[in-house]
Formats: sequence, structure tokens, C-alpha cells
Amino acid sequence: MGATVRITQLDGKLPNLAVMKLCHWHKKQGDTVHFTRTAVPDLFEPKDYDKVYGATIFKFNNKKTDLFKQNYPQAVIGGTGSDNTYTIEEHLKISDYEYYDYSSYPEFKNSIGFTQRGCRLKCKFCVVPTKEGKNRHLNSINNIWRGEPYPKNILLLDNDFFGQPNWQKVCDEIIEGKFKICFSQGINIRLINNETAEALTRIPYYDDSFKQRRLYTAWDNIGDEKIFFQGVETLQHHGIPAKHLMVYMLIGYNPKETWDEIFYRFNKMVQYGISPYPMIYDNSNKELKRFQRWVIRRYYEYIPWNMYSTKKRPFFSQRQLQLELDE
Repeated sequence: MGATVRITQLDGKLPNLAVMKLCHWHKKQGDTVHFTRTAVPDLFEPKDYDKVYGATIFKFNNKKTDLFKQNYPQAVIGGTGSDNTYTIEEHLKISDYEYYDYSSYPEFKNSIGFTQRGCRLKCKFCVVPTKEGKNRHLNSINNIWRGEPYPKNILLLDNDFFGQPNWQKVCDEIIEGKFKICFSQGINIRLINNETAEALTRIPYYDDSFKQRRLYTAWDNIGDEKIFFQGVETLQHHGIPAKHLMVYMLIGYNPKETWDEIFYRFNKMVQYGISPYPMIYDNSNKELKRFQRWVIRRYYEYIPWNMYSTKKRPFFSQRQLQLELDE
């Protein structure tokens, strides 16, 4: 008789590959798997488990992770949001097990995965170089696709797509197979050249809903301005407009960063037609969270920051204003 296993996704909106891999592997062993997103037991799940796992992505979610530990002290917890240096897959010695169970995400119809791991860059705030090391090819597009009757929409989790040694072969696979691709983690615009820009013009790239043309990338600090816009202009030279770019804008990492510097990056991107997406390093900073909301919801198109940040918002009813402040 197989084991009874609890597999818990503690955060993240997208399907979690580690969770999907664990579900598939344990079911293959004949185990009974209970998937959940809750840190506490619910009324209808088993009372006793042989094994318990938790997967977490974000450090700021530590309150939920701590609650999970209290309820399941025997749990194996992995992911970038945990303090463990190993992944759950490494713990089970199934790191190269590239099989996934989508049954826990019945509403998700696309396919998700990595074609590569690792990154050419070594940004101090990023865990990828430490956890994944040098760039290496991992999987093909055809293997990531779930097959018929699912759409040929591939949500890639690659951190450095063009860093893998055979990226040209993967691009050919995308084009010949008529796949649509979402580079959800972004491309390294600082390393874009004419060859990679030309390849992108031939790839049907989309946002994570596969509804509009979108390339994700990042501008992490003001010192990268020159190389960032070199990449933007290289893409434009090959026919990829700036309006297709959504740029992850790291804020709050440098303690000496000023609001003038934040707004310099923000305003310059908006002038280019780029869509900024602030990413807060310290998620407890309420003022940065307010700025993030102002940008992501595109309030900046009709509400000046000085009015929004000081709560002087005549465009909102009092009830709407209070809802905004409570978030």
C-alpha cells in the first residue's frame, strides 16, 4: 500500500513545477496525493500523512510558511522563499525527472516549463546564479507541450533563454511547431544583440494570457541606463516596438535609492512607450507598495503621484479611497 502525501503550494498564482513534479512522481510510486494551497488542515483532508511537502517562492510570505511549519513540523520545504539550500527535487533525488501532473490545476490549459536553467549574469539580489549555476539546456519545446487537445501556448520559466548553448535550435522548434511563447521571467535585454533580436522577430511572443504581444525584461538600477536602452534600440531597429515591452523595475533594493531616481527610470520608460512593472525588494515598504499599485493599475495616466500618494484623490469616492488604502 502506498504512502499518503500532502503537497502544499504556499504561494504563487501559476502552477508550480516542483509541485507538479512531486505529484507525478508520488502517484507513479502508487502513493495517495492530497494537493492544497492551505497552511492549515482543512476538514476533509486526511489527519495523518506519511510525507508532507511545502513549496514557496517568496520570502515575504514567511508568515504563512511559519504557520505551515507549526502545523506540519515534519514537512520538507523548498523553493526560493525557503531558507533551505536544496530544492525538493534534490531532496528526493529526482532533479532530472521531467514529468509533470497538471491535475491540481484544472483551469490551466496552457503548458509550462523550462528549456534552460542558469544565467549568464550574477545580480546580487537574484538567487538564480547560486541555485542553478551556469547556463544549460534542459528540455525541448515539444516535450514541454502537453499535446493535443491543449493549445500550443508555452509559458516559459527560463531566466536566460538566449544563454543556453543551442538557443537557435529551440527557436527553430518554436517557429516550425507554430508555438506561441510567453517569456514570463523576462529576456536579458542587456545582452540582446542583432542575432537574438532578429530571432525574436520570428517568434510569436505573448503576455501570460496569450492575448497581446509582450516581451518581459528588467531595468534594475539607474546605472544600467545606457546598456538597457541599447537593448531597447536594438529591438526597435529589428521592428520590435518599445510598446511591446513590460519592464520589471526593481525598487527598494538599494537603501540609498531616492524617489528622484525611481521616477527618473519610471518617466523615461513611459516616454518610450514601455510599460513599467515595479518589483519591490522589501515588500513591507507601504509607500513603495502604493507606488507599485499606482503604476501597475496605470493610475498614472490620470492621477498625478503627488495626489495619489497624499490621499488627495477627488477622482475616487470616499469608499473607493478607503479600499485603496486598505489594500
